[in-house]
Amino acid sequence: MKSKKLLLASIMAGLAVGTAQAQNANEVNLGVVTFLSGPAASPFGVPARNAAELLIQEFNAGTAPAPYNEKGFGGLPIKMTLIDEAGSSTSVVTEYRNLVQRDKVDLIVGYISSGNCLAIAPVAEELKTVTFLFDCGTPRIFEEGKKDYVFRAVNHATADSVGAALYLKATNPNVKNFGGINQNYAWGQDSWNDFSGAMKQLYPGIEVTTSQMPKLFAGQYSAEISALMGSKSDVVHTSFWGGDLEAFILQSAPRGLYNNSEVVLAAGETAMFRLKDRIPDGTIIGARGPYGVLAPDTPINRWFREKFIDRYNVAPNYTAYQMANSIMAAKLGYEKAMAANGGKKPSSDELAAAIRGMEYEGPGGVHKFALSNGHQAVSETAYGRTKLVNGEMTIVDILRFPAEKVMPPDGVKSADWIAGGMK
Repeated sequence: MKSKKLLLASIMAGLAVGTAQAQNANEVNLGVVTFLSGPAASPFGVPARNAAELLIQEFNAGTAPAPYNEKGFGGLPIKMTLIDEAGSSTSVVTEYRNLVQRDKVDLIVGYISSGNCLAIAPVAEELKTVTFLFDCGTPRIFEEGKKDYVFRAVNHATADSVGAALYLKATNPNVKNFGGINQNYAWGQDSWNDFSGAMKQLYPGIEVTTSQMPKLFAGQYSAEISALMGSKSDVVHTSFWGGDLEAFILQSAPRGLYNNSEVVLAAGETAMFRLKDRIPDGTIIGARGPYGVLAPDTPINRWFREKFIDRYNVAPNYTAYQMANSIMAAKLGYEKAMAANGGKKPSSDELAAAIRGMEYEGPGGVHKFALSNGHQAVSETAYGRTKLVNGEMTIVDILRFPAEKVMPPDGVKSADWIAGGMK
């Protein structure tokens, strides 16, 4: 059986094939985990991998803009050890242990699935390995217990759900009822609970028509779409992602779901260009934060987009942005830790201490590790509506919401914050 493991070593100016070896004082072995096979690979995992390869090449060459212009991590070249996230949570945990115990990685950036993040977080704590969760959205990661070595460099799912509700309130204050279709696991459950809770706060007396919860990667949604259309909902919310999202769009648009309901695709940005002719105008689109087409116009964002397009002939989607933001946070944290210990490679404890509470700017704007004892980052979020212009998909009517409007205060659980009126 072929191993899922792909070992890639980036040496100074470029990437070259490498093999697992013991920790080396003269390089940084960075573990990167993302979907490289399965239905989430093409729209999610591969763009994230591409962002990682691009940044590591630029960092090793010293050609990234300040404050990322020092070569490698603090002058040490970066070797990337790349792993496929596909498989059961049990196999994902096994591969995580292999990264740490066999491949001797110094730190890890990875994981898209919320279920996988919940599985590996306690293992990261057990093995005392600094791990950046770059995409998975469930707020339960830090709400279910203090973490010392696990970080998330982007908002969690509460920002996506509350941001969507705020966008609806600002653009359609007369919503009377709503329904939803979300995957039946941590991400889908948390997203629906937060969205429905926020809608009830913003629209007193609003009615929930239906909540459809198919299994992850089901692929076929005929019965669920029938239920949604029969519910005659003013709004339909979904946090579908990857292959499930694209299948839902392809199956629901021809049946006319978008004609009578405002459809909110909370993670829809990854599909908007791939399915530009299939997504009806006016669909509300999110990018899990200020990423992709919703990213701010800054020098760092322009640099990242131009480099990505030049290398891959396609614009980076939001998972590419999340990976870029996370690796940039890792670089700054690593160099901060090195500066504090006389230029030596930091231990996991030294690295974690340097990251806690850190503020950084990536292509998705300014983020700060402000929650969960400095382990959970916060940032603004944004939503807009689709509009096809001369055959090209665009986003119009963009609204941005600051972090304090979409993320709970430190020490307050998301569900409690929403139930208390999102103060």
